Amino acid sequence: MVVAAEHAGAVSNVAVSGGAASLRSQEGQAPPDAGPAEQVQHHHRERAVAGDRWIARVLRIGGVVSGGMFVLSLGLESLPQSERVHVAIDLLRKGAASLLLVTPVARLAVSGTLLGLRGEWRYTMMAAGVLGLLALAVGAGIQA
Repeated sequence: MVVAAEHAGAVSNVAVSGGAASLRSQEGQAPPDAGPAEQVQHHHRERAVAGDRWIARVLRIGGVVSGGMFVLSLGLESLPQSERVHVAIDLLRKGAASLLLVTPVARLAVSGTLLGLRGEWRYTMMAAGVLGLLALAVGAGIQA
Protein backbone atom coordinates (compact mmCIF):
# COMPACT_ATOMS: atom_id res chain seq x y z
CA MET A 1 0.00 0.00 0.00
CA VAL A 2 1.40 3.44 -0.95
CA VAL A 3 0.36 6.49 1.05
CA ALA A 4 1.15 10.09 0.10
CA ALA A 5 2.39 12.00 3.13
CA GLU A 6 2.74 15.79 3.22
CA HIS A 7 5.21 17.41 5.63
CA ALA A 8 6.33 21.07 5.63
CA GLY A 9 5.14 21.65 2.09
CA ALA A 10 7.11 18.73 0.61
CA VAL A 11 5.40 15.67 -0.80
CA SER A 12 7.00 12.24 -0.37
CA ASN A 13 5.83 8.76 -1.17
CA VAL A 14 5.74 6.37 1.74
CA ALA A 15 5.58 2.63 1.20
CA VAL A 16 3.98 0.62 3.99
CA SER A 17 4.52 -3.14 4.09
CA GLY A 18 4.26 -5.52 7.02
CA GLY A 19 3.64 -2.66 9.44
CA ALA A 20 6.92 -0.89 8.60
CA ALA A 21 7.04 2.34 6.62
CA SER A 22 9.87 3.41 4.35
CA LEU A 23 10.40 6.41 2.10
CA ARG A 24 10.63 5.83 -1.62
CA SER A 25 13.39 7.69 -3.36
CA GLN A 26 12.35 10.40 -5.81
CA GLU A 27 15.85 11.69 -6.39
CA GLY A 28 16.23 14.08 -9.28
CA GLN A 29 12.55 14.81 -9.86
CA ALA A 30 9.85 16.86 -8.21
CA PRO A 31 6.72 15.01 -7.08
CA PRO A 32 4.21 14.71 -9.94
CA ASP A 33 1.44 16.58 -8.10
CA ALA A 34 3.70 19.44 -6.93
CA GLY A 35 2.69 22.94 -7.89
CA PRO A 36 4.96 25.40 -9.70
CA ALA A 37 6.32 26.88 -6.46
CA GLU A 38 7.27 23.44 -5.12
CA GLN A 39 8.90 22.51 -8.43
CA VAL A 40 11.02 25.68 -8.37
CA GLN A 41 11.97 25.01 -4.75
CA HIS A 42 12.93 21.44 -5.64
CA HIS A 43 15.01 22.69 -8.58
CA HIS A 44 16.90 25.16 -6.33
CA ARG A 45 17.51 22.43 -3.77
CA GLU A 46 18.92 20.12 -6.47
CA ARG A 47 21.24 22.88 -7.73
CA ALA A 48 22.45 23.58 -4.18
CA VAL A 49 23.25 19.88 -3.66
CA ALA A 50 25.10 19.77 -6.99
CA GLY A 51 27.09 22.85 -5.94
CA ASP A 52 28.01 21.25 -2.64
CA ARG A 53 29.23 18.19 -4.55
CA TRP A 54 31.48 20.36 -6.73
CA ILE A 55 32.95 22.09 -3.68
CA ALA A 56 33.54 18.74 -1.95
CA ARG A 57 35.12 17.39 -5.14
CA VAL A 58 37.57 20.32 -5.33
CA LEU A 59 38.59 19.89 -1.69
CA ARG A 60 38.87 16.10 -2.01
CA ILE A 61 40.98 16.24 -5.18
CA GLY A 62 43.29 18.88 -3.71
CA GLY A 63 43.81 16.89 -0.52
CA VAL A 64 44.28 13.51 -2.19
CA VAL A 65 46.67 14.75 -4.88
CA SER A 66 48.68 16.74 -2.35
CA GLY A 67 48.87 13.78 0.02
CA GLY A 68 49.90 11.52 -2.85
CA MET A 69 52.70 13.90 -3.73
CA PHE A 70 53.97 13.88 -0.13
CA VAL A 71 53.83 10.08 0.03
CA LEU A 72 55.64 9.80 -3.29
CA SER A 73 58.37 12.13 -2.01
CA LEU A 74 58.77 9.91 1.05
CA GLY A 75 59.04 6.87 -1.21
CA LEU A 76 61.75 8.57 -3.25
CA GLU A 77 63.86 8.88 -0.10
CA SER A 78 64.40 5.11 -0.19
CA LEU A 79 66.15 5.39 -3.58
CA PRO A 80 69.93 5.78 -3.80
CA GLN A 81 70.80 9.37 -3.07
CA SER A 82 71.65 11.49 -6.08
CA GLU A 83 71.08 15.07 -7.14
CA ARG A 84 68.19 14.06 -9.40
CA VAL A 85 66.43 12.30 -6.52
CA HIS A 86 66.92 15.30 -4.21
CA VAL A 87 65.51 17.64 -6.85
CA ALA A 88 62.50 15.35 -7.42
CA ILE A 89 61.82 15.13 -3.67
CA ASP A 90 62.12 18.90 -3.31
CA LEU A 91 59.80 19.56 -6.27
CA LEU A 92 57.20 17.09 -5.02
CA ARG A 93 57.14 18.55 -1.52
CA LYS A 94 56.99 22.14 -2.71
CA GLY A 95 54.25 21.23 -5.19
CA ALA A 96 52.27 19.39 -2.53
CA ALA A 97 52.53 22.32 -0.10
CA SER A 98 51.53 24.77 -2.85
CA LEU A 99 48.55 22.61 -3.78
CA LEU A 100 47.44 22.54 -0.14
CA LEU A 101 47.54 26.34 -0.11
CA VAL A 102 45.74 26.73 -3.45
CA THR A 103 42.93 24.24 -2.68
CA PRO A 104 40.94 26.58 -0.37
CA VAL A 105 41.37 29.39 -2.89
CA ALA A 106 39.97 27.12 -5.62
CA ARG A 107 37.09 26.25 -3.30
CA LEU A 108 36.36 29.97 -2.86
CA ALA A 109 36.40 30.48 -6.64
CA VAL A 110 34.06 27.51 -7.21
CA SER A 111 31.64 28.58 -4.49
CA GLY A 112 31.63 32.18 -5.77
CA THR A 113 30.88 30.96 -9.28
CA LEU A 114 28.11 28.65 -8.09
CA LEU A 115 26.56 31.41 -6.01
CA GLY A 116 26.64 33.67 -9.06
CA LEU A 117 24.89 31.02 -11.13
CA ARG A 118 22.17 30.85 -8.47
CA GLY A 119 21.75 34.63 -8.61
CA GLU A 120 23.20 35.38 -5.19
CA TRP A 121 25.23 38.34 -6.39
CA ARG A 122 26.03 39.74 -2.95
CA TYR A 123 27.95 36.62 -1.94
CA THR A 124 29.51 36.33 -5.38
CA MET A 125 30.89 39.85 -5.02
CA MET A 126 32.18 39.00 -1.54
CA ALA A 127 33.99 35.93 -2.91
CA ALA A 128 35.40 37.99 -5.79
CA GLY A 129 36.56 40.64 -3.30
CA VAL A 130 38.35 38.08 -1.15
CA LEU A 131 40.01 36.57 -4.23
CA GLY A 132 41.06 40.05 -5.34
CA LEU A 133 42.55 40.81 -1.92
CA LEU A 134 44.42 37.51 -1.98
CA ALA A 135 45.80 38.31 -5.43
CA LEU A 136 46.83 41.77 -4.26
CA ALA A 137 48.54 40.35 -1.17
CA VAL A 138 50.41 37.72 -3.20
CA GLY A 139 51.43 40.34 -5.75
CA ALA A 140 52.66 42.68 -3.02
CA GLY A 141 54.52 39.83 -1.36
CA ILE A 142 56.29 38.90 -4.60
CA GLN A 143 57.35 42.52 -5.18
CA ALA A 144 58.88 42.77 -1.68
